[in-house]
Amino acid sequence: MVIPNFKACWETCIEQKRIKREQYNFLQIAGLPSRFSTKELKAATANFQFQALIGEGASGAVFKGTLADGSNIAVKRIKWQPSGEAEFRTEITVIASLQHVNLVRLLGYCHSPRGDHYLIYPFFENGSLDAWLFKDVQKRSKLTWVLRCDIAIDIAKALAYLHHDCHHRILHLDIKPANILLDRNFRALLSDFGISKLIGRDENSVMTRARGTVGYLAPEMLVPHAISTKSDVYSYGMVLLELVGGRRNFMFVIDRESRQRQSSYFPQIVREKMMQGKLMEVVDESLVRNEEIREEEVSVLVRLALWCIQGNPELRPSMTEVVEILEGRMPVHVPPESSMLAFNFLDVEEQYSTSIRTPEDEFAQIPAHTLSVYMD
Repeated sequence: MVIPNFKACWETCIEQKRIKREQYNFLQIAGLPSRFSTKELKAATANFQFQALIGEGASGAVFKGTLADGSNIAVKRIKWQPSGEAEFRTEITVIASLQHVNLVRLLGYCHSPRGDHYLIYPFFENGSLDAWLFKDVQKRSKLTWVLRCDIAIDIAKALAYLHHDCHHRILHLDIKPANILLDRNFRALLSDFGISKLIGRDENSVMTRARGTVGYLAPEMLVPHAISTKSDVYSYGMVLLELVGGRRNFMFVIDRESRQRQSSYFPQIVREKMMQGKLMEVVDESLVRNEEIREEEVSVLVRLALWCIQGNPELRPSMTEVVEILEGRMPVHVPPESSMLAFNFLDVEEQYSTSIRTPEDEFAQIPAHTLSVYMD
């Protein structure tokens, strides 16, 4: 009978861990994602306990974890299904090769042939932008006007990089506050590339199914037409308006006289207030009470946002032009009026249920016959 050499086995085990640790450190320095085991991820998240859950979406859930070296991570668990498999592969393919200070870095992944898949990201203490914009007045007031302008520039630079500075043009296709993460200094980083699309640099558009999140979709994404980088520009413009107003672009309000619930479409309100010379009335009231805000700065952001959400994609600026405007190197004039387009959110969602996401907000509770919205 062969007696195992326990000392040799122990030394081999230690050496394998050292090699793996050095390999992980090397991949980190190189900016490349490393492969994790399900055992490591279960240990980091206490077996994915509910207490570690920090977010949940259409494709899966996100858990906070702590690695053996003490660093905090966010683990995105993608449910095993055909669409989940595609999202997993797309996200790794797209984000693994990207290097930009305003794009979330992929630390690692875990691929299980017969189970869920996992993507590992850095953990951000301040969470997502929507948690600051839409939760309560106190949190919104901490997101100062200067911070909001900085966030607008950060995301604009990230999109300009994706659209113009990569080997392939990358369409994000799901720009929304929930996919904008904030680090400890409130620097904004764009995340979630699960439904992104790559097109050649010599291509201007691509035919694809409608995809994205209701409320941020460009009109051309809801009909069988080609989408382009200008579709991301539209979504960005919708987010820009929400940064200014501290509210969702589409919501229901109760009429004081009739006490009936009525839809309120913020972009239309903004356009009307701008034409009336009452632009400051659309700024988040939590900011107006607490700090001095120059109307000229509000005018730049509002005009830019209204250019971005023009119904005709050719009228929208490129993201490089957006950066130029935000940094004061290019003027922005009053945008032209465009025809209003109405559509029903739930009809769209039912038709494209495999591609379109619904935000975790008022829309989930709204009856189908009332869900119409007006868009430029």
